[in-house]
Amino acid sequence: MKLLNLDVFYVVAGIFLVLVATRTALDRAHPTRWGSALFWGLLAVTFLVGKTLPPVVVGYFLLVLVGLAAAKQVGAKHEPGPTAADRIASAERLRNRLFAPALLIPATAVAGTLLLSKLHVGDLWLLDLANVTVTSVCLGAVVAVIAGLVVTRAPAITPVAEGSRLLQTIGWAIILPQFLAALGGIFAQAGVGAVIADLVAHALPTQFPFVAVLAYCSGMALFTICMGNAFAAFPVITLGIGLPFIVQRHGGNPAIMAAIGMLSGYCGTLLTPMAANFNLVPAMLLELRDKHAVIKAQVPLALGILAANITIMYFCVYRF
Repeated sequence: MKLLNLDVFYVVAGIFLVLVATRTALDRAHPTRWGSALFWGLLAVTFLVGKTLPPVVVGYFLLVLVGLAAAKQVGAKHEPGPTAADRIASAERLRNRLFAPALLIPATAVAGTLLLSKLHVGDLWLLDLANVTVTSVCLGAVVAVIAGLVVTRAPAITPVAEGSRLLQTIGWAIILPQFLAALGGIFAQAGVGAVIADLVAHALPTQFPFVAVLAYCSGMALFTICMGNAFAAFPVITLGIGLPFIVQRHGGNPAIMAAIGMLSGYCGTLLTPMAANFNLVPAMLLELRDKHAVIKAQVPLALGILAANITIMYFCVYRF
């Protein structure tokens, strides 16, 4: 038995989304009041009781979410934030203490993985060993919220109010990673990986180990650019290129291949507007005139990291 597992934090997230939906529904000045409330309310239901619902019901929920977003019924109310003078005064008061709550998230993740995962009383374990890292990150987020309230001395309602404002500013893009990861799983089940393997085998000289690495890393980046999410690209490209050519044909190390392959996919994330939550939302939040400014700034770094990934994988995957 586990005291803390992902289901606990799904409930926490669901309760937060219920509060967001309720807050939106009660705000008569909200420009898309009912559409936004329905969007966040349905998303809350999937977090709270998604496991108990028939998959077809959750599928219909997702169609409604997509319909609301496509109809532009999911939006945010413009709420003026603190003035520049207030922000400066707050920064001078808090100074570097403001970073402490954010740093608690990775610190708790490391502590949870290395230490908290070993805590148990008989058969009662503190953390779910099957998802110890993700559970630790979730725990770190809760700890960070509490620490943030202590450090800033903000009212207890602040996380809901500010979280709601930020969530609605990001909008539907907040669930894009889950959608695209699910789509990647569908593609893998549909046999897209086998089709890609056949195309690569006929188009490239994969009998050379370096070509197999180049095809895998580049494929991860390119498919991520198309899908907007490396998690969506991973099952398709790994089944289509990584396993048949790097592992099975040339005897490469699957763990090294997968780790560096994901990093190659993240290079594609830096280059695509499909990763709206990473590349377009920051431009919106910063009120940049060019909505693609973030992507343009990331291009040299992304290409440099991709080249380094290809080099590192070639020299490591066949030798360790």
